[in-house]
Amino acid sequence: MSIRSKIQSILSFIFFVSLFFSTFASAEVINLSNVQMKELMAENVPVIDIRRADEWRSTGVIHGSKLMTFFDARGNFNIDKWLADLDKVAGKNDKFILICRSGNRTGQLSNFLDKKLGYTKVYHLKKGIKNWIKAGDKVVSAQ
Repeated sequence: MSIRSKIQSILSFIFFVSLFFSTFASAEVINLSNVQMKELMAENVPVIDIRRADEWRSTGVIHGSKLMTFFDARGNFNIDKWLADLDKVAGKNDKFILICRSGNRTGQLSNFLDKKLGYTKVYHLKKGIKNWIKAGDKVVSAQ
């Protein structure tokens, strides 16, 4: 492979990587503090916990949250099934809050729903359930 071909390959790779990450960098998803989340919960905005069952059992869950695993232990997901379940809770123009362990998974998922699928009122709890618990906010056992 010539040096020119190698450079073109590297530049193509950089372009696709930057395109991929720009989807997440320019998000208009609303990152919530614990206080803001409680305010939305008081308005009956659904909370969707996307963690796995073992994580729910380990830490507990926020009372009334919908337990809808997105990523399995290997990072795999079934977007069609998950979206069908989401549709039972909230539509594309309805407010809903996503929560995970630390905010990383919900950050990615929120941005995807917003930028790629057109959901208009996606919120996620900044720093996830770990920060919720650290702040002394209550959880209940997963049912």
